[in-house]
Amino acid sequence: MAWKTLDEMDLDGKRVLTRVDINVPVKDGEVTDTTRIERIAATVQDILDRGGKPVLLAHFGRPKGERRDDMSLQVLIPALESVLGVQVIFAADCVGPAAAAVVDSLQDGQVALLENTRFHPGEEKNAPELAQAMAALGDVYCNDAFSAAHRAHASTEGLAHLLPACAGRLMQAELSALEGALGSPDRPVLAVVGGAKVSTKLDLLGNLVEKVDMLVIGGGMANTFLAAQGHAVGASLCEHEMAQTAREILSKAEAAGCKILLPEDVVVAREFKEGAAHETVAAHACPEDAMILDAGPEAVEAVKAAIAEAKTLIWNGPLGAFEIAPFDTATNAAALFAAEQSEAGKLVSVAGGGDTVAALNKSGAATDFTYISTAGGAFLEWMEGKTLPGVAALG
Repeated sequence: MAWKTLDEMDLDGKRVLTRVDINVPVKDGEVTDTTRIERIAATVQDILDRGGKPVLLAHFGRPKGERRDDMSLQVLIPALESVLGVQVIFAADCVGPAAAAVVDSLQDGQVALLENTRFHPGEEKNAPELAQAMAALGDVYCNDAFSAAHRAHASTEGLAHLLPACAGRLMQAELSALEGALGSPDRPVLAVVGGAKVSTKLDLLGNLVEKVDMLVIGGGMANTFLAAQGHAVGASLCEHEMAQTAREILSKAEAAGCKILLPEDVVVAREFKEGAAHETVAAHACPEDAMILDAGPEAVEAVKAAIAEAKTLIWNGPLGAFEIAPFDTATNAAALFAAEQSEAGKLVSVAGGGDTVAALNKSGAATDFTYISTAGGAFLEWMEGKTLPGVAALG
């Protein structure tokens, strides 16, 4: 879909309402991870460089429409000033006189931070009157919060219809990466989908088998597919009630010409703990008292061969219980190989989702992937083929 970027907007002297995701972890009144703040810096700097006045709109936590001191954005001011390198002026509300006073007093080179949008019940209800009150504070709307784009809220969707609207640099990067991976990718396209449950990724699998050439299924999800094929999975995490659904997905993939890769061998153990005694067995030979906790070496080689064949890779979810050794082996090996292929210019690799980012960071592969999305739910819904309200409103 078509959406405007900052390059197409006149920002000189304009108040730029900039929706960002700075929902960062805070402990004892201090930000413990500034990653999300760092990722909005390019947008804020671009607006400042072109004579605009950035006015940041953001949510923080889940206050459910009530004003809560422990969810005030004011605590983020020191971290914002440190990362952005400019003075950040705080407004005690995101609409009304308090917000207007701060926005109107902004000097060149300063940034305004308006209070938590979710202190207003109308935010999550996408109330027109709240969106209009926000719009009164700005001349241009810039959405740089792809991670909140799957929510039709006043500050992510309603506001975009009331002012000239565009995507910020982070949003632009997310959309470009995802469009490249699923919209018009270089083929063959490989998707790696892992995680615990098939039931949480039905829409994702159903969409992917019609869009990709190869699909690796890993983690607990693979157990459900193995069981659906009649293989014993012992005491493994498995949704036996999803067997028919798994078979339908396999049939749909076959009809679409999508090759499904399930593990040929697996790593099993009798207990789920660091360094537990384990063995590798054929995927159809899991002992009754054992759990499948990782893909085996043959399976890893098959995944690496698929990665070597692919031109585009989309990754969501680990291949095993990556949180503890030695059951992180398959995920680490496949991720590092994908990183090598990407770094060598042979592969465009896009990954996203909470566990995925954690797994790729743990393996050391993340830095060489083409693009890592931190968007979570929005990334998943995009992969599922759903329309994201916050993106659609920019078109």
